Amino acid sequence: YHPGNYDEKFRGPVTLRQAIAQSINVPSVKLLYLAGVNDAIKLAQDLGITSLTDPNRYSLSLVLGGAEVQLIEMVSAYGVFANDGILAPKTFILEVKQGEELLEEKRDEPRAALDTNIARIINDILSDNEARIGVFQRYSSLYFSDRQVAAKTGTTQEYRDAWTIGYTPSIVAGVWVGNNDNTPIQQKGSGVLAAAPIWHAFMASATVKMLPEEFPRPE
Repeated sequence: YHPGNYDEKFRGPVTLRQAIAQSINVPSVKLLYLAGVNDAIKLAQDLGITSLTDPNRYSLSLVLGGAEVQLIEMVSAYGVFANDGILAPKTFILEVKQGEELLEEKRDEPRAALDTNIARIINDILSDNEARIGVFQRYSSLYFSDRQVAAKTGTTQEYRDAWTIGYTPSIVAGVWVGNNDNTPIQQKGSGVLAAAPIWHAFMASATVKMLPEEFPRPE
């Protein structure tokens, strides 16, 4: 298995902050090797991802698009980071009313899924615009001048899928871009060039009436 970075450049030793913020592939694969595929899948399941049903099917390519995961599950999992490590189960219909009469209400109990300080470290990294520089431009579609926003891009091998998922403490949104017939997008850096502008436009509109929020600082 010979993974490469999407810009085909090898940078040598980098910090984990740089690797995560800049979506550098090689450190991600090495980190999965050190953590173990089964333990990584268990953590993903703790964060609410149910698509990874056969641990024996996946290898180190798991972190680079080697498994199919639904967008709604990815967005929900990133919501754990935004929510200080608490998983709020995804719900499509909150309540059903007939006039003022409540016919049905969905109440799923939130649960702790991740250590609070780990969630805060992730938020600190993914909202660090300076750490992104080196791969992304300083004022890319991941950047907001008026508020703290965390964001992560993803591009699978051969540029078949482009993702951007990002959040504030109050809202999480994700965008997938690709071709329905699974043909490559044929655009390097698809995560930030194809998906991120759509995500940025939505987040800007969704937060326009919200006061700026900041993530709690990690220890």
